[in-house]
Amino acid sequence: MAKLLSFFKDESGATAIEYGLIAAGIAVVIIATVNTIGTKINTSFDKISNGLKE
Repeated sequence: MAKLLSFFKDESGATAIEYGLIAAGIAVVIIATVNTIGTKINTSFDKISNGLKE
């Protein structure tokens, strides 16, 4: 029973999990930003391309 209690009180792995969650959150933000910027850039290039064709 004492080993089980000491296992639950041990917080050494919690920091690694927290860093993993932070990294995952940052990755989601980066992916969403790149997708949004990519769409806007693609729209801009389409407008430029259509303007040059005219």
